[in-house]
Amino acid sequence: MRSQGADLRVALEENPWKRAGAGGNGCYAARAVERVLVLNASYEPLNVCSLRRAHVLVWKGKAEVLESHARPLRSATTNFARPNVIRLKTYVRVPRGATRRISRRVLFARDGWECAYCGSGSNRLTLDHVVPRSRGGTSVWENVVASCAPCNHSKGDRLLEETGMTLRTTPRPPTPVLFIRLTTEQIPDIWRTYLPGVEAAAA
Repeated sequence: MRSQGADLRVALEENPWKRAGAGGNGCYAARAVERVLVLNASYEPLNVCSLRRAHVLVWKGKAEVLESHARPLRSATTNFARPNVIRLKTYVRVPRGATRRISRRVLFARDGWECAYCGSGSNRLTLDHVVPRSRGGTSVWENVVASCAPCNHSKGDRLLEETGMTLRTTPRPPTPVLFIRLTTEQIPDIWRTYLPGVEAAAA
């Protein structure tokens, strides 16, 4: 008699994966992998994972399904819910130092696609270190902002107090919602309930 774990593996292989046919080497190639929204135990958005990963978390009792697709995953003997949104059963504390790599796209979105100094919506935004690297500044989210070319040139390698310039907002690490919005081609409607401000996040 086949175990539930074996049924789960068969069901998962049905949709997101297909055997690579050209080489006949038995490898599996990704095919339109379904994505699942992952919430912390506190219902705060954490990230997005694959359908396979979400099912493993649910099957091991580490997460519960909050929203699922109408069409289940099917094996020969068992049907499984096809999760769309899952919630971890144990709260995951994200360390303060655990931040994502800085990219210009995320930085500009965090700052509203405007210069952090003058507020202009220039299409020539650049990345600026608030405390210049030549003055000991580091490349962390709290020390980088979007800057228009004129402000960047005017500030140069000086400290803010040496220029008379001020920041319109205090730079902070981007929220998980922003990362989810920028890395997901289309946000499913059912996710929006759990992603406050998702439209404004990348506007």
